Amino acid sequence: MKTCVYILAVGLVSLSGTMSCYGSRINRKALVKRHEPIIRQIDSLSSLSVGNGHFAFTVDPTGLQTFPTFYKNGVPLGTESDWGWHSFPNPHKYTFSETLRNYDFRGWKEPYSVQFNEKGRQQDAANWFRINPHRLNLGNVGFDFTNSKGEALTINDIHHIHQKLHLWDGYIQSDYVINGKPVDVQTVCNPYKDIISARITSPSLHSQSIKIHFRFAYPSGNSFDDGCSWNEPNKHITLIIAQGAHFAIFKRQLDSTTYYVAIQWKGKATLSKKAAHFFILMPDSRADSFSFSCSFTNYYSKLPLSTFYANKMAAKKYWNQFWKKGAAVDFRKCKDLRARELERRVVLSQYLTAIQCAGNTPPQEIGLTYNSWYGKFHLEMYWWHEVHFALWNRINLLKRSFDWYNTAYTNAKRIAERQGFKGVRWMKMTDPSARESPSNVGSFLVWQQPHVIYVAELIYRDHPSLAILNRYKKLVFATADFMASFATFNKKTGYYDLKGLIPAQETLKASTTVDPPLELSYWYYALNTAQKWRERCGMPRNPEWDKVLQHLPPLAYKDSLYLAAASAAQTYSDPRFTSDHPAVLGALGMLPLSPLVQPAIMRKTLDWVMTHWLWATTWGWDYPLIAMTATRLGEPEKAIDALLMNQQKNRYLINGHNYQDQRLRIYLPGNGGLLTAIAMMCAGWDGCTQKNPGFPKNGKWDVQWEGLKKIP
Repeated sequence: MKTCVYILAVGLVSLSGTMSCYGSRINRKALVKRHEPIIRQIDSLSSLSVGNGHFAFTVDPTGLQTFPTFYKNGVPLGTESDWGWHSFPNPHKYTFSETLRNYDFRGWKEPYSVQFNEKGRQQDAANWFRINPHRLNLGNVGFDFTNSKGEALTINDIHHIHQKLHLWDGYIQSDYVINGKPVDVQTVCNPYKDIISARITSPSLHSQSIKIHFRFAYPSGNSFDDGCSWNEPNKHITLIIAQGAHFAIFKRQLDSTTYYVAIQWKGKATLSKKAAHFFILMPDSRADSFSFSCSFTNYYSKLPLSTFYANKMAAKKYWNQFWKKGAAVDFRKCKDLRARELERRVVLSQYLTAIQCAGNTPPQEIGLTYNSWYGKFHLEMYWWHEVHFALWNRINLLKRSFDWYNTAYTNAKRIAERQGFKGVRWMKMTDPSARESPSNVGSFLVWQQPHVIYVAELIYRDHPSLAILNRYKKLVFATADFMASFATFNKKTGYYDLKGLIPAQETLKASTTVDPPLELSYWYYALNTAQKWRERCGMPRNPEWDKVLQHLPPLAYKDSLYLAAASAAQTYSDPRFTSDHPAVLGALGMLPLSPLVQPAIMRKTLDWVMTHWLWATTWGWDYPLIAMTATRLGEPEKAIDALLMNQQKNRYLINGHNYQDQRLRIYLPGNGGLLTAIAMMCAGWDGCTQKNPGFPKNGKWDVQWEGLKKIP
């Protein structure tokens, strides 16, 4: 009976969070459309994307991927999916065991997969497993423009650009002039299949000076790039395995990786081979307009493909419902001049995370646009990518990738067993196969562990039921088992310490770090939540978890300021402790207040961070993190100041992407974190009764919202 009452109570809290704090409905179409990006000039950082969460296709102002070289060092023109991966051959037969090195943090040997500084076979093995597998750029689909002499035109020949991303209907409209004649292109992605379609209308079709090309590259294997090596034609194979008057199917073979690209067009056209892996589709000269569809699959699929019109209608229906059914936040009544920019970021971040971060696996930090860290995903960023989906009433987008943890369970269990722990230890940098990637930092991170319990709890709160408990309890309990066994009892203090780890503030070392504040608070939250799951399942509390819960140390502080770790011989002028992520604030930002935290000290720490932090070393999600801490502490002015701080890592491009630096031109944890912070600032958290707690009560922030849910 107690379980039933609890479930009902959680359900009521969840439902109450969906109501607008004002009661009037928001004009969602007007809200979205006033922030549809319009591109009027060539800019390598302004490319636009269509996608469906599993697959994304990024275009330049021509509406296709015509000039990839120009955009290579900006926001590249990628075609990526959550299934498209490749590994280079392993002729030296490296084994994963060769990447392991033993460490002694607790009195026994713990093997970690690391990068070796000493040259030799172990270093080579670690490099191979770090690079492989890597995400594929599946192909380049662009225009071949020529003048009356048949000479190729360049990006400088594109004039009078007016390109618009129609967020409400889910397509890109590209208008421009080339050869003195107008070109109209519409580009769309099917919301359920990895198919892009385009329709081209132009008088230049009559002169056949507009053609469509399909080009395929071998993977570069680089850590940060578009994934393409165009100068190795002999290392891969592109075959036309089926062809007709209106279609062609390519088979791509790259070492042991195979995938298929199918194209289908309406009207007459001729497909020819220009070079190895380079094909040209030339529409008939009598055409006033021309449309085609192009699908990417890791299996042979039969034709016909859905047409441009069918894909456009499917996208319209999907995106209309996306904007109508999810939550909405409207800043139009705000008088603060920063409000419109904040609203723009919020609207575009919803679109970008939906097309880049809602696949069947956790997303990589730059989504499906180009590769960072070889295209692999980082599980410590999962919270920042995905939590907002639950708070913005889009739980199904979150559940897609969370189910991957069941696939990863076996490998995670092996890691824990190898290192002498119970339960499962979730890897940091990985791929769909859930294999570890060697790292001198990532292998020692642990704050990705409690993410699993946190997200499982969000899913349960959205739909409290026995079915949800049964579906995810194995993940929750095994994660808690690891966390309890990882905590080491200190006979001198009587506390369970967290040591032998690199914390979220990655400037600290595993060998010397003890009890970092975010990790301690997260251990408390996750173990406490796991106990609730046992009770809901009619099981007794786990005594080992309770023993750790009751003996976690309070956060260490000095001079009324929280330290980066209890072990830190900290001076506030030392950049090791004042750079990278200000993770200390996450102990009461990401997380609810626990007995380990004193709000008064956290408030002083917040003030110190806002004044003294080395902002050039931060990352995009740090600003939402600060805003959430400020909100929980009743400092809404500081929350707004953090979200809109004028720093490079907090820059949002015209397409909505969170720019970091020349290496990371986009960074989706910043977008996801922004949405999570806004949800908290509007709807609050468990036990919060104040309306819009994250916005100043100075008459300038009349924020309206509906559909948001409280954060724990």
